[in-house]
Amino acid sequence: MKERLCLKAAVSAALIASLAGCANSGSETQEQGWAPDTTYKLTILHTNDHHGRFWHNRYGEYGMAARKTLIDDLRAEAKAEGSDVLLLSGGDINTGVPESDLLQAEPDFKGMTQIGYDAMAIGNHEFDNPLSVLEQQMQWADFPMLSANIYDKETGERKYQAYEMFERNGLKIAVVGLTTEDTAKIGNPEYIGSLDFRDPKAEAKKVIAKLKETEKPDIIIAATHMGHYADGKSGVNAPGDVALARYMDEGDLDLIIGGHSQEPVCMEGPNMYNKSFEPGDACTPDQQNGAWIMQAHEWGKYVGKAEFEFQNGDLSLVSYDLIPVNLKKKIKVDGEKKRVFIQDEIEKDQALYDFLKPYQDKGQEKLSVKIAESNGKLVGDRNIVRFQQTNLGRLIATAHMERAKADFAVMNSGGVRDSIIAGDITYKDVLKVQPFGNMVTYTDMSGKEVMDYLNVVGTKPVDSGAYAQFAGLSMVVEDGKVHDVKIGGEPIDMDKTYRFTVPSFNAAGGDGYPKLTNHPGNVNTGFVDAEVLKDYLEDNSPIDVNDYAPQGEIVYK
Repeated sequence: MKERLCLKAAVSAALIASLAGCANSGSETQEQGWAPDTTYKLTILHTNDHHGRFWHNRYGEYGMAARKTLIDDLRAEAKAEGSDVLLLSGGDINTGVPESDLLQAEPDFKGMTQIGYDAMAIGNHEFDNPLSVLEQQMQWADFPMLSANIYDKETGERKYQAYEMFERNGLKIAVVGLTTEDTAKIGNPEYIGSLDFRDPKAEAKKVIAKLKETEKPDIIIAATHMGHYADGKSGVNAPGDVALARYMDEGDLDLIIGGHSQEPVCMEGPNMYNKSFEPGDACTPDQQNGAWIMQAHEWGKYVGKAEFEFQNGDLSLVSYDLIPVNLKKKIKVDGEKKRVFIQDEIEKDQALYDFLKPYQDKGQEKLSVKIAESNGKLVGDRNIVRFQQTNLGRLIATAHMERAKADFAVMNSGGVRDSIIAGDITYKDVLKVQPFGNMVTYTDMSGKEVMDYLNVVGTKPVDSGAYAQFAGLSMVVEDGKVHDVKIGGEPIDMDKTYRFTVPSFNAAGGDGYPKLTNHPGNVNTGFVDAEVLKDYLEDNSPIDVNDYAPQGEIVYK
């Protein structure tokens, strides 16, 4: 196991040293309880943005049963080396796959309990359901779910537990939870209307000042769901982990275990991502103002492992690794593509597998339950949806537009994979239409930028998946150009800012669409397209297909 999980410390050592060296952990007085000139070892394991992936995917990648085997092995290794372990999550356990969504993420929280998580940050997707569901999830989780910056509007008091104290290897460790302010912007007002999402930076400073007075921790960790943005450039997103670290007094915060931006935080220099990082490569986390910042991509694809040494009040990072959990890559074997494990296969923990299997089966059964009904066919036939606007294309675009509170929506016809016949509609029908698990993204652009964008996507040829379906928009396409563009029935204003949605596949440049992921106004909502469509159908049932029939809004000449 040790050889297979090679920590690559030597590979990263020079870069780790160049980024910082070590982070000051606070007072060196003997109030702390540690002995001078004595080295204490600590191992931090972490995941984030689980999003319902309690079960492995169809290729046998990730999944909580394999994750438990890996974490159990890492705990045993740490113990053998005289280290102690703290296992943390950067939040967003909810929303991602129907088997979990339909069960309110019960298998996910109970699975985390069996794996032995010590604490997690409350993520924005923990508010995708009524607050009563979150309260139930807190009962399923035998570990604290933390957020210091969410307040009850009526009482003016913190709604959830702000921090938790731990003792590992004789060291006092404080873990403070923080949640992105953007939850107020992208969450459902019906569920979060009673909550006040305050500036997590200011709240962290207040909590840490109090902790220093009362608990006197040796090490302070922030478990956050705020996002990592290189050099603090968050665009239209709320400030994230880099801004948090820079806001604190140097030495007040030792480590940030993050989430929300759903990426492996691996740096090739100060404020510079390692854009060539691949699973299994060496990974050096970010460091800002004396605090290490770590994030383990998403879905349990990796377990982050950080080995620290503490001596005389200083916390030093010895090694760091993002360990793939049964991730695969494609190779050619005898001229044919085949998926193979990047590292040795991690066996699934049998007890956890057996515990989760009934939930997977129950979730599958629920896929066949009626969620809505319609009075006619919603058209997604390939030979129609790739040639003209259809009621299903417009319905999907409308669902995305409403979920993101956008002005209009763009939906690639290649993402509409089937029709929905008249009558009862099930979640399984929805998954046939949208099987890829794309996320809904939105982008805020000026009218001038929108025109440039439409002149690309609006002129995509028919008989291709790039041909676009629209909602909230009318225009004429003629001689390879768009004109007479109206948004919400009003002529487009070149100086006005508009918000529009597009699937994450296209936002990343798929189908030859302009790449939006680097645009400062682009936001990945984290909402899966099929889940958004399901909710829209449920909320608007019975569906009158005539309400979505094209009325000549998009004219091709």
